[in-house]
Amino acid sequence: MDLIDYIFNILRNNPVIPIFLTLGLGFLIGQLKYKSFSLGPVAATLLIGVIIGQIGIDISPTVRVVFFTLFLFSIGYSVGPQFFRSLKGSGLKQVCFAVLEACVCAATVIIVSKIMGYDMGTACGLFAGSQTASASLGVTTDTINSMNMSADAKKAITDMIPACYAVTYIFGTIGSAWILSNVGPWLLGGMKKVKEETAEIESKMDEGEFTPEEGMIDANRPVAFRAYRADSDIFEEARSVQYIEQLFADKNVRLFIERLRLNGKIYDPKPGLMIRRGDTIVLSGRREVIVDEASVIGPEVADTELLSFGAENLPVTVSKNGAAGMTFGEIRKQPFMNGVIIKSMTRNGVSLPARSKTEIQSGDILTIVGLPSKVMVAAENIGYADRQTEATDMVLIGIGIALGCFIGALSFMVDGIPVSLSTSGGALFAGLFFGWLRSRKPTFGYIPSQVTWLFDKLGLNMFVAIIGLSSGPTFIHGIAEVGISLFIVGIICTLVPLVVMTLVGHRVFKFGRAETLGCVAGSRCGVASIGAIQDALGSNLPALGYTVTYATANFVLIFSSILVIIFI
Repeated sequence: MDLIDYIFNILRNNPVIPIFLTLGLGFLIGQLKYKSFSLGPVAATLLIGVIIGQIGIDISPTVRVVFFTLFLFSIGYSVGPQFFRSLKGSGLKQVCFAVLEACVCAATVIIVSKIMGYDMGTACGLFAGSQTASASLGVTTDTINSMNMSADAKKAITDMIPACYAVTYIFGTIGSAWILSNVGPWLLGGMKKVKEETAEIESKMDEGEFTPEEGMIDANRPVAFRAYRADSDIFEEARSVQYIEQLFADKNVRLFIERLRLNGKIYDPKPGLMIRRGDTIVLSGRREVIVDEASVIGPEVADTELLSFGAENLPVTVSKNGAAGMTFGEIRKQPFMNGVIIKSMTRNGVSLPARSKTEIQSGDILTIVGLPSKVMVAAENIGYADRQTEATDMVLIGIGIALGCFIGALSFMVDGIPVSLSTSGGALFAGLFFGWLRSRKPTFGYIPSQVTWLFDKLGLNMFVAIIGLSSGPTFIHGIAEVGISLFIVGIICTLVPLVVMTLVGHRVFKFGRAETLGCVAGSRCGVASIGAIQDALGSNLPALGYTVTYATANFVLIFSSILVIIFI
């Protein structure tokens, strides 16, 4: 027993140990799955923090705020280009949808909380958990702490928030994914009808172009480089590199000659080089396309020396006006894309359908593959090449966050309640602005995707870990006070907005069925939900409804939680 007390004292006197222990165990348990059930790192970290926090650990609230600020800035930086771009043009309709869904989520929680007689802390925790708005935990806590009430009253309210969040978050996450991927299609006329409409839309997005390698398959399939001996009948006479590539182009097939062995010597391709029977050429293209089409050249051969050359796999941020606004099909036909294959196209980290009529927007990331010289030409015409580097613009991170927090600290009173962006909201807005600014000026403010991922995951989970550790002693009391009824109420608060907005999206906003499901998922920042929807439909078309609403929801869903405070 003395040993246990000794260990507990070490943990109490060195809070850095339980913080990182909670983080590690939270991620470990959060990634465990039973069939399709998983706690996820956020809920698991909170629960582990509560358990360890039972021994009584005092942690400065400043530590919690720092990590939460990093999380919000990284989220804003990631979605900034899409957020501001969506405020005009065709994206505005999806922005309005996301704002309406945030209001419906808040209204549902407010009405149910009024009926159940919940206090402010319970209602805020219910909102954060049932609507999977984890980021609202910081905003509501900051707002409550700035209100004119006693310290004991503030503590009683803020201690209830994580307890109620934990009770309702699990179904909020897993339930949302299940409802949108199973019940959602039923609300829209049935899974069969949704899939048929999705296939029809995909077909229309490819009208006018038969694109077997990029229009009909997943754009994430790998690009291959394979060697073939010129041995078919077309080589009864010498053929130029230009002739062979045009032969493929006439069949609407994107295969390129990357290297040649002519009469025993190795050459880089030039349009006028002549290929004779017995020579060897290296073709580049999607693996399945090469397998189907390269037989026109001759048999595949193993030529290690010929295949030993550097091919670049380069992410390029779209920023040039000429490329932004083109469709996927149009950009592939540009002269600067000769010899270059688009491996993938993402927006806000979500893969987009590689269809001929999918529009490319500023801030999208195209991963292109080919010889370095050809990739460089393509990158210069598309935008900014994000070559691998460890350099992070720390000036932007430091001054940007400080400036955002200062603006967020400015407030005005509404019925005795201070209303402001809060320092948390200011950090989010700063991230949105500087993320957008970088999409306009790609040489400015570079933060590698690995760094934003770290800020995102580490920031939120450290914040949640500290909440769990700090509220541990009162957590059990809070759970006992709200009881099992809160779990059932959480299900209702999750279910109602999903059902209502699925119907509104299709019938009022006139979104397509797949787009509707993507919009509803994005408006709740439902990363797990969009994956489940795309798996259920066998298509990534819902991503076209997800990206704009996700970018918008990261801002409006968080601050709709303040409505809960105002009305409760």
